[in-house]
Amino acid sequence: MLNIFKSFFISLLTISLVSCDNSEQVFDGKVKISGKIENADGSELILVKYLDDRTEILDTLKLSSNGKFEYTVELEGPGFYELTMQEKVSIMLALYDQDAEISYDVNDDKSPNIEGSEDSQNMLKVKELREGYQEQINGLNDAYFEAMSEKDQERIKEIQEQAMSLESNHATKVKEVIGEMNDSFASLFAVGLLNIKQDFIFVDELVSRLNDKYPNTKMITSLMAQLEDLRVLSIGQVAPEISLPNPKGELVKLSDLRGKYVLIDFWAAWCKPCREENPNVVKLYNQYKDQGFEVFGVSLDRTKEAWEKAIAEDELTWTHVSDLKYFNSEAAATYQINAIPATYLIDPEGKIVAKDLRGMSLENKLAEIFN
Repeated sequence: MLNIFKSFFISLLTISLVSCDNSEQVFDGKVKISGKIENADGSELILVKYLDDRTEILDTLKLSSNGKFEYTVELEGPGFYELTMQEKVSIMLALYDQDAEISYDVNDDKSPNIEGSEDSQNMLKVKELREGYQEQINGLNDAYFEAMSEKDQERIKEIQEQAMSLESNHATKVKEVIGEMNDSFASLFAVGLLNIKQDFIFVDELVSRLNDKYPNTKMITSLMAQLEDLRVLSIGQVAPEISLPNPKGELVKLSDLRGKYVLIDFWAAWCKPCREENPNVVKLYNQYKDQGFEVFGVSLDRTKEAWEKAIAEDELTWTHVSDLKYFNSEAAATYQINAIPATYLIDPEGKIVAKDLRGMSLENKLAEIFN
């Protein structure tokens, strides 16, 4: 199945130390949210707080006869909240040290208008960006399943390339929006829209700045720990060694290929997307092998028979290794592989220069290197 769905999550930010601005005004821990909800059938709003892995209902906000409301939130530090009314109202808020005034018409498709809280305004921008991207993704998925039912291989390939291009463009837009936020803590809301592996350097620098601005914040601390785990596999780092048997039982090391551009290709005979990608890799391998390009295939198969049969059927003439331990493979653990196909491209010095290249993205990267 085409893996083009993006995950989305929100975590609570809790902070034990209160920061001061340049004027040394100390935040008193209270934020007022107020506004007007027009055409609301209900008489109350539910205020929800987002925690690490769950939500908590804080209170019920009564609406006046004309839809107005006002409420003071007491908070220890920055946090993500939501105002809801059954399925008709869902207003996300990022609250810290600024009051938020909200106006929203239930019968209007437009997003709510938020004044005051710049963090909430930033959050709204990200939410709109996410929803626009999801709409495009849904359209591509519909087209993909239609092409699958018709067994239209050309159309399938075209949609896959469109999906990769869309994801790349979306990441660029998300980073642009984050760049305009002036390190608002709401940018953490946007981090969930990025592929941290692909955008490691950007996210790492952002989280470092946010940690300086919002010290001891739980979500930031958690992200820093995740980034530390990924640091060894980030672009610019030397790829960890892989030393596994080839089909003949001979031990082969990744470092044996030092001096060439090497595509580390995690695949398996049972993996249909891997097998569908193999003809593209074969074409590119034949095109660039004499210029210093090599493929280091790491199979996550269970049996030698299936592994060797796939190599022969797909005419994969490059270097192959496997310990035949499925996802328990030593190499899969080292490279944090939990789904395949997965690839790492390393340069002649053994440093990682790109990740998860397939189809047109792999073709474009190799053309950039060798042409």
